[in-house]
Amino acid sequence: MTPTLPTVLVLDADPPPRLGRLTGRARILRTDAAHLAERLPGADVLLVWDFTSHAVRRAWPGEGPRPRWVHTASAGVDHLMCPELVASDTVVTNARGIFDQPVAEYVAALVLAAAKDLPRTLELQRERVWRHRETRRVAGTRACVVGSGPIGRAIVRTLKALGVTTALVGRVPRIGVHGPDDLDRLISRADWVIAAAPLTERTYRMFDAHRFGVMQPSAFFVNVGRGDLVDEEALARALARRWIAGAALDVFTTEPLPGDSPLWGLPGLVVSPHMSGDTVGWRDELGAQFVELYERWAAGRSLPNVVDKTRGYVPGH
Repeated sequence: MTPTLPTVLVLDADPPPRLGRLTGRARILRTDAAHLAERLPGADVLLVWDFTSHAVRRAWPGEGPRPRWVHTASAGVDHLMCPELVASDTVVTNARGIFDQPVAEYVAALVLAAAKDLPRTLELQRERVWRHRETRRVAGTRACVVGSGPIGRAIVRTLKALGVTTALVGRVPRIGVHGPDDLDRLISRADWVIAAAPLTERTYRMFDAHRFGVMQPSAFFVNVGRGDLVDEEALARALARRWIAGAALDVFTTEPLPGDSPLWGLPGLVVSPHMSGDTVGWRDELGAQFVELYERWAAGRSLPNVVDKTRGYVPGH
């Protein structure tokens, strides 16, 4: 008798993942959000390729068996988690390692652009105006990076290469990492405050009116973590009142950002469409990563990138 192949259910997005290497080793089924709940009981593995969807959180509660393993093609896992999934024996993994350096390079680009006033240079060029200005040195400035996972550590390495003095803040203090109790002190001295933390109950809107008030008027704030790390109304007030010099958001509470959002027109705010980690070929890297993880799973080997479902991220750093 031919052994039954494991069923991999893909919560799809366009373009779909390239899973040709699994031909003959897995039964690949695809679903959209509307049909996910009815197809979950028949799946051994769920690949959340549409990592912007909250369909898993809605579909997981219910009757019947559930996949033994869920992999999301993203660093964040907050879009998946519901009490039933957290309480289950299902293993959850993420795309840790794919986005680290691209996000770090994006942050460095924002820091350089802000220090060298590049947005204003481009505006003046469009206006055909020759206006000499002086800009800031980056070397010798201070950065506070919040989030001590692989992305946060890559940001620290990249900023250090530019001569920036960096402080890294994580969930608990340890060698090379400050704890939350140090955050206000560190951001009050920082020229650059970078949010790269996972979204958890403890980090929800951690950047609020108090935190923006603590920052110095010359500070520039960047969020490449999750949108709900930031109280967007508080940030808007901080920019309008010039409590801080400027900000850049790559993630938002609501995505895509609605066309009527006041954030589009805020002075000193750079808006980008959740693209800091998306370099040429990133989808192929995500697909290849899943295939490698599947091969380990099918062979009964331990999986890397296993998320602590109660904490909401991969522990260990």
